[in-house]
Amino acid sequence: MTPIEQQVWDALTAVIDPELGISIVDLGLIYEVEVDDQGFCSIKMSLTTPGCPLSSFLQNDIERAAKKVPAIRDARVQLVWYPVWSIARMSSKARRQLGIGGSLHDQQNR
Repeated sequence: MTPIEQQVWDALTAVIDPELGISIVDLGLIYEVEVDDQGFCSIKMSLTTPGCPLSSFLQNDIERAAKKVPAIRDARVQLVWYPVWSIARMSSKARRQLGIGGSLHDQQNR
């Protein structure tokens, strides 16, 4: 990961999922951040459910957050559905915020 890509990841932590009130980075929704030599940023993300009514809202917020990084001239978000999002992608902080206790193994085998 380049320093600029790390700056974008850091900027994306400020984007909060409007339904859950948790950072999209902590939720594990961001899969990949790539920045080319011209400052174009490509972000791959998923959603917790395919029919999320706020997906365009989130995409706009993500693009705005990425463009706040001085080296970024433009940013685009691509929705991806593989690998399928699961709670295993969430940070321990996000799981605590949602009150998900026990081990991840227990949660995934319910």
